[in-house]
Amino acid sequence: MRVLITGANRGIGAALRGAYAARGDAAIGTARQSDGDLWPLDVTDPAAQAALRERLGDAPLDLLVCNAGAYLDKGQSLDTGYPAGMWAEMLATNVTGVFLTVQSALPALRRARGKIAIISSQMASHTRAPGGSYIYRASKAAALNLGRNLAADLARDGIAVGIYHPGWVRTDMGGGSADIGVAEAAAGLLERFDELGPGTTGCFRTWDGRDHPY
Repeated sequence: MRVLITGANRGIGAALRGAYAARGDAAIGTARQSDGDLWPLDVTDPAAQAALRERLGDAPLDLLVCNAGAYLDKGQSLDTGYPAGMWAEMLATNVTGVFLTVQSALPALRRARGKIAIISSQMASHTRAPGGSYIYRASKAAALNLGRNLAADLARDGIAVGIYHPGWVRTDMGGGSADIGVAEAAAGLLERFDELGPGTTGCFRTWDGRDHPY
């Protein structure tokens, strides 16, 4: 199986790439700054996306994992925080970047009748609204909406789309007090991606297999 994982230089992305490689899959990882082992990709840059599409070439792609993301607004003040530039940067990465990456990979995905997995968050759910992190919550809600609509449009191509909450994971983004480690999150997500298909396309699920409320 040929897999492409964005944001694979650290955290969940790196763990997923390692898990796929360990079971013998061709696991391609991307990062904004490539170290030679990872393909370079700034998901917000149209020129970088065009280069990705060309590099994917004619070979089928079985799975695209849209994992690259930013969480810059943790702890921002409602009264004085959340500057416009932060909104622009995070929405560009967490929403536009997902859409552009899907566009880049579509020809290869269509050849394989492959799958798309979008890493969102439980913070995307309107049923969980404790306040704070306004940009991150809005961007992940938009990514959830994007995935649901892609599932409808791509069903005719046999491409299934799933949206996933990876758990509260001990990463640079999740912090040291989070619930689970990256290996556990990656193992659960890999199982979820394996079970994704036409019958479950458009799902919003947790890393451990539970349907998450929208």
